[in-house]
Amino acid sequence: MTEKKWTLKSIAAHLGVSNATVSNAFNRPDQLSSKKREEILAACKALGYFGPNKAARSLRKGTFNIVALVLPDSVEYMVSDPVASSFMRGVAKVLEPQGINLLLFSGNTDSVNNIVDFVDGFICYGRPRNPKLIEQLATVTKQVVTVDFELQDQASVNIDNQGAAREVAKAALMQFDAPSEQADAAILGLRLLDTELICRVYDHHLPELNTSIAHQRLAGYRQALDACQVTLPEDRIWNIPESSERFARIAAKEALAIRPRPNVLLCMSDLIALAAAREALAQGIQIPRELKIVGFDGIDEAELFQPAITTIHQNSENKGEQAASLFIRKEKQQIRLPFELRAGQSI
Repeated sequence: MTEKKWTLKSIAAHLGVSNATVSNAFNRPDQLSSKKREEILAACKALGYFGPNKAARSLRKGTFNIVALVLPDSVEYMVSDPVASSFMRGVAKVLEPQGINLLLFSGNTDSVNNIVDFVDGFICYGRPRNPKLIEQLATVTKQVVTVDFELQDQASVNIDNQGAAREVAKAALMQFDAPSEQADAAILGLRLLDTELICRVYDHHLPELNTSIAHQRLAGYRQALDACQVTLPEDRIWNIPESSERFARIAAKEALAIRPRPNVLLCMSDLIALAAAREALAQGIQIPRELKIVGFDGIDEAELFQPAITTIHQNSENKGEQAASLFIRKEKQQIRLPFELRAGQSI
C-alpha cells in the first residue's frame, strides 16, 4: 500500500481543524494552547507529517538560511587542508548560532547557477580553479563576500600576501653576511600555473596579470631577492599543484638535486616547507646551517616540527569569522587583516 503524502491542507482536513491551526502548531506555538498544540503535533507525527514544506516557504520568503561557501578547489581536497579547515571553522562559528547553514561548493564546478536560487548568497574562499565562477559571482544579485581576492563592489577579507612574503623571505636572506654573494635561492610555488603537473616555472609561462595569492607571494619573494641583490636563476621556481606532502616532496627533491644546490628554499605554504625539510633531513642536509627554509600560513605542525619552521602566521579562523560577519551585516567593507612573522629555527 502506497504511503499517503500529506500536505498542510490535507492533514488539516483529516484532523478537522483549520489550515492556520496546523501551521501555528509548527511555526507559531504562541497562537495555541500547549494542550492543543501537543495534540496536533502528536497526531501529525503518528500520520507521518512533519510540518509545512520548508523549501516552498523559503521560496515565498526569498530567504533560505543557507550560505554557499565556494572553495578554490574540490571539496575533498579542501577539507583535508589545515588552513582551509581552520577558515571553515571560523565561518561556521559565526553562522551556525544564527541558524544559517553552510553549503560547500567546489571551485571546479561549471556554474553557480544550479544553486543561486536556493541560497542567500556566497562566501568565496580564494579564487576558484574554474575562472567562469568568478565571472558569475561578479554578476549575481545575491550577496557575495570574497576572501584572498576581490570583486568590484563586494565585501572582501585579505591579508597583504605580497608584503608578508617579502618579509619572511628577507628574514631568511639576511641570515647571510653577504646575501648577494652567499645566498642561492629557489622557490617552491603553489599553483602558479593552471596545471596538475609538478614543473619548473619560467617567466613566459606566467600570465601578465594574475591576482591570485600565489602570484602575490611570488612578487613578494622577488622583491626581497631584489632588495638583497640576490639573483634568482630562471630555472629555480617550481609549480606544485596542491599543498601536499607527496607533491611537495617531489619538487623539493628536484630542487635539492640541482647544482649549485640552493641554500634557501622559499615555500608558499607550511605544508610545502615541512615536506622540503623532511626531504632535506633525509638527505643529510643540515637545517639551517646548509639550508634555510621558510613557509607561509602558520599551522601548528610547522611550529612543532624540529627545527620549527620560520613562517608567516595568518589567523585563518579569524579570517573566516570576519567573512561570515561581513555577510551577516551585509556590508561592502574591504578588510585587511594583520599577519605575523614567526621565527623558528629553520633559518
